[in-house]
Amino acid sequence: MNLPALDNLVRIGQLKAEPRNDAEVERMLAMARSRLADAGQTNISLEGRFTSAYNAAHAAALAALRWHGYRSENRFTVFQSLTHTLNWPATRWRVLDAAHQKRNMAEYEGFLEVEESAIVELCEVVAGLIGDVVKLAGK
Repeated sequence: MNLPALDNLVRIGQLKAEPRNDAEVERMLAMARSRLADAGQTNISLEGRFTSAYNAAHAAALAALRWHGYRSENRFTVFQSLTHTLNWPATRWRVLDAAHQKRNMAEYEGFLEVEESAIVELCEVVAGLIGDVVKLAGK
């Protein structure tokens, strides 16, 4: 399914157009569900739970993008594309962008400060994201 705004991102090299692969979408959804479940485990560190929730978000957002026939190697673009793939308002996907920024600080600067409340909020957003992708893909 071509989306004009995403086609523009293909033209400037931010996305790649590829045929939808339903098996890949299903695998990504399964990964998102598994990582979200990991994020809910209170017997692991806050950092580990945050990372699991963030990875669940990325897998689900990428599943939505792939369902529409696009791919990106840029995580920010995957989250930003939710405006087009799932009709998410910016206020919703920006929660994921904030998590992305925290993840980058952890990965590239070795600094991650995260609280339980932030993980709970992120998990709620991710659960909604997974639900929206399931509705989109009919899975």
